[in-house]
Amino acid sequence: MMKNLYPQREYRLKGKEDGGTNSLTCSSPCINLMELHDMLIIQAPGISEFRLKFLASDFNGTLAVDGKLIPGVASRLRKLSELLDVHVITADTYGQAREELNGVECSLQIVTGDDQAEQKRVVVEKLGALNTVSLGNGNNDMKMLEASGLGIAVIGGEGAAISALSNADIIVYSIIDGLDLLLKPDRIKATLRVA
Repeated sequence: MMKNLYPQREYRLKGKEDGGTNSLTCSSPCINLMELHDMLIIQAPGISEFRLKFLASDFNGTLAVDGKLIPGVASRLRKLSELLDVHVITADTYGQAREELNGVECSLQIVTGDDQAEQKRVVVEKLGALNTVSLGNGNNDMKMLEASGLGIAVIGGEGAAISALSNADIIVYSIIDGLDLLLKPDRIKATLRVA
């Protein structure tokens, strides 16, 4: 198990109604995340390789249903946090993301106000879009999925917005399937290969 190099952090993106400028602010000292993990490199024949360092995921509808983490998600996120720096970016509809993610090495980032899709895209861009895999299911995930080096739309128990599906590289029926793609990257090769 990797030593916890940083505590769970929360970032709050302020929307227009909060007087914010959609900028990312840290509530704890920022560190160079590029140095924390090795890259997950995935080469699918006929396409360029994915060099992933970050996982950005929506919470409600993606990792959770009705505000509760889906069984099996926490253990997979813990495994993935040994390979990737995990960021959960959410509007936190049910207000339970912090509690549900307790024990998972990740940062929690709350988006508020108008244009949450743009706020999520900004987070991915600041992380390094080409080195980010994103998972989401909603309208407010579409720009994050499109901007990421690899976007995975999750249909799940709450369904998925057409905009999320049309901006993803891969579509899965459950978050367990989506996380397992990253834990067993040959599945991604098989899905995306063109040669």
